[in-house]
Amino acid sequence: MSQLFDYKKSETANQDLAEEHSVNQADESSFADYPQNGPQYSVGIDLGTTHCVLSYAELGIIDDEQFSPQVMAIPQLTSPGSVEDKFQLPSFLYQAHEAELADGSISLPWAEKSDYLVGEIARNLGSKTPIRLVSSAKSWLCHAGVDCKAPILPVEAPDEVERVSPFQATTAYLQHLRDAWQSSHPDAPLEQQDVVITVPASFDPAARELTVEAARAVGLGQAILLEEPQAALYSWIEKSHGGWRNHAEVGDIILVIDVGGGTTDLSLIAVTQQGGNLELTRVAVGDHILLGGDNMDLALAYTVKAKLEQDGKRLETWQIQALMHSCRDAKEKIFNNSNLDTIPLVVASRGSSLIGGTLRTELTRDEVNRVLVEGFLPKVDVNEKPASRPRTGLRTAGLPYAQDAAITRHLAAFLTKQQGATDELEDINLPEHASFLHPTAVLFNGGVLKADALAERLMQVLNAWLSAEQAPEARLLAGADLDLAVARGAAYYGYVRKGKGVRIKGGTAASYYVGIESAMLAVPGMAAEIQALCIAPFGMEEGTQQELPDDEFGLVIGEPVRFRFFASNTRREDKVGARLNYWTNEELVELDEIEVTLPAETCKPGEIIPVHLCAAVTEVGTLELQAISQKDSSRWKIEFDVRAGE
Repeated sequence: MSQLFDYKKSETANQDLAEEHSVNQADESSFADYPQNGPQYSVGIDLGTTHCVLSYAELGIIDDEQFSPQVMAIPQLTSPGSVEDKFQLPSFLYQAHEAELADGSISLPWAEKSDYLVGEIARNLGSKTPIRLVSSAKSWLCHAGVDCKAPILPVEAPDEVERVSPFQATTAYLQHLRDAWQSSHPDAPLEQQDVVITVPASFDPAARELTVEAARAVGLGQAILLEEPQAALYSWIEKSHGGWRNHAEVGDIILVIDVGGGTTDLSLIAVTQQGGNLELTRVAVGDHILLGGDNMDLALAYTVKAKLEQDGKRLETWQIQALMHSCRDAKEKIFNNSNLDTIPLVVASRGSSLIGGTLRTELTRDEVNRVLVEGFLPKVDVNEKPASRPRTGLRTAGLPYAQDAAITRHLAAFLTKQQGATDELEDINLPEHASFLHPTAVLFNGGVLKADALAERLMQVLNAWLSAEQAPEARLLAGADLDLAVARGAAYYGYVRKGKGVRIKGGTAASYYVGIESAMLAVPGMAAEIQALCIAPFGMEEGTQQELPDDEFGLVIGEPVRFRFFASNTRREDKVGARLNYWTNEELVELDEIEVTLPAETCKPGEIIPVHLCAAVTEVGTLELQAISQKDSSRWKIEFDVRAGE
């Protein structure tokens, strides 16, 4: 009998999953059956790396063409004593010094004082004092090497600055959105509405679970998750008011490229038909790539730093962080104004004795194009892979950013890796000579791609690859709102779940596996062999479960053991229960490993209990695994929040 790692025993069996909402079942439902005292609104929340957006729409609408999500203006402090309504809530948290803000200067419409300063005021104050600024909390949620509930942010803050956890920061943004909603909709509590929160398609199970837990922490236990690229496509469909069918046809492969502040997210969605009707199916998802607008801003900051150092002026770390924020603003101004070729920059200092007083310099359009267009979107061949170099043994604490800044190389690797993603679809036939999957249409999302220079370069590179293989050029799906689309699409998804609109079939974005240790004889110098057991195949639908009653495993109780999880976004043939004895690093990626000890309770330490497994994808969109005793049907539930600490 193979040995399985420890599980956390649930107080109740939790045998009933949420009601399955497959496409066929959704089509059979109607608003006529919708309870009168049920949710009034479908609310979509884009919990972004650099901005949060909230969109909503009434659920009583029965005509697709009348359904039109609205984006809520979010009240927030922009400076001490000043509250403004903005469509975006910057995903920043500022840990102010106790003497920095006067009494009554941080009041909001719903509270005299909040637990945390978030939004525009946090970004503005943090641009001047970056050592007190918390940013990129969302990216930290998917960092396998940290405890996401430990106070680790800001990373480089001195001891006198109070730190918060990535989980706390995420919860603070959701709390602000919840309070803002309640202030403007006092008769429709958010906890009573249908709420959809978006996450990157590449988020692993632990990051998804942490997001759901943050929602629960502010009273939104009913919230479900949706992948951001899907939300962007939902928004494009909704904005077309039924006209999307005129721009998509059977056999299309839509490439969604989402370049936000912190991540690059890639997805492929196929257009097929069923019974003469067009269908959309998400067929592939890229790796979690920490590469986006933040990297670009930092690259510009170092460009300016190099110019200053040529003049004999040296910058400190805190000045580079402040310069990064200035470069972000300058970049946006240059991209948004074709007549603007130069932006003056001011680098603050703590005193003239430090570096000779305040420094003045500038950022030019040529520098922006050279650093961003050529540096992040170089013209490369489709067979080029992202550069990878050995990491040093010691490095400063921080996020595991992509080693190669070339987004085009990551795109090339994704399309090449997913060459067989549509093999099982009858309506899509890839030419035999193709060396990568050929997209026929492209949908952009993310604030970075608002810049025409960046968007045009991406299309140029992609179409050059297609032309080289005698394939038609991909067309750009126009009309997307790159800043607000994800939230609007999430609100539309709430409408779709009631049986209306157009549904994208997706399920799990990867195949997931759990490590099984072989009960083998001890051999000197050789560790026990590990098998990878498939617990959720690619595309496993929400609200479904699969039991493995014929496979018996040993559940180890009362001693330290390891949890090992794996994922694959290429192995589509594996079914639940399939065991892999061998795999390559490209096939399976190990997600996390932790060591825990489960209290023995009524069992002896080290005792092995015979169990079988039950895997499920919940209605919320999280992965769940239970071990069921073969003796008395007791259940132990695995907790995929493996970075929360034990």
